[in-house]
Amino acid sequence: MTGPTGVGIGWRPEIAGFVADLPGLRFVEVVAESLAPARALPASLAQLRERGVTVVPHGVRLSLGGAEPVDPARVAHLAAVAELVAAPLVSEHIAFVRAGGMEAGHLLPLPRSRAAIDAVCANVARAQAELPVPIALEPIAALFDWPDDELDEAQFLTEILDRTGALLLLDVANVYANARNRGTDPRDLLDRLPLERIGYVHVAGGAEHGGFYHDTHTDPMPTAVLDLVGELCARRRPPALLLERDGDYPPAPALRAELDALAAAAGLPVVT
Repeated sequence: MTGPTGVGIGWRPEIAGFVADLPGLRFVEVVAESLAPARALPASLAQLRERGVTVVPHGVRLSLGGAEPVDPARVAHLAAVAELVAAPLVSEHIAFVRAGGMEAGHLLPLPRSRAAIDAVCANVARAQAELPVPIALEPIAALFDWPDDELDEAQFLTEILDRTGALLLLDVANVYANARNRGTDPRDLLDRLPLERIGYVHVAGGAEHGGFYHDTHTDPMPTAVLDLVGELCARRRPPALLLERDGDYPPAPALRAELDALAAAAGLPVVT
């Protein structure tokens, strides 16, 4: 079973009709927790599967970076969703969302420490033991760094990927946001990551508020993010890139233009 290819878009019920009308669409991503394996797929998502469109479940609640073991029920749900949509892989975040029984409701960053690596790798191994397909791990956008970091981001991510054998879900918008907020060059990270491990790529829009750039998923992709897509593809073109849009949807022509711009930046066929 092969992974996703080409340019895709995040499937959401609000834009299901728009997504269904994209003639060249090869893959979509769906939030895993939005599906119930005991029930039938939403009709529009099932129709995409019948067309041969690959569906990738994207988890947001495993808390792979938590000090506590992953919840077996959450892993089982992700595994069942993967089987429901015949997914070639699933994805989740290098982050934590709960501690001490409390749910944060947000993806929270980890300290880049040896202890954090051990926790992530242990939880990824627990998940891999139950998942029917490979998992791709996504580094998140973070507005702060912990004061006890022992490694830089490239070292931290590479060690996790090496130890787990997982794929990388690289979010170019997150790379841009983190570099902009830290005052660093985003190309430096691209030069040091194992780009051959990329399963697919996220791209999204954002906006500046209060002196920080926020990865909002509700704004258009800035030119600088598209330029960074080009920088990535010049180093190694990933097999698939996905436009994330989670709200404040523009009119269909504007959304098609975003997809076309992403395809052009990556040198991939248009889907519109």
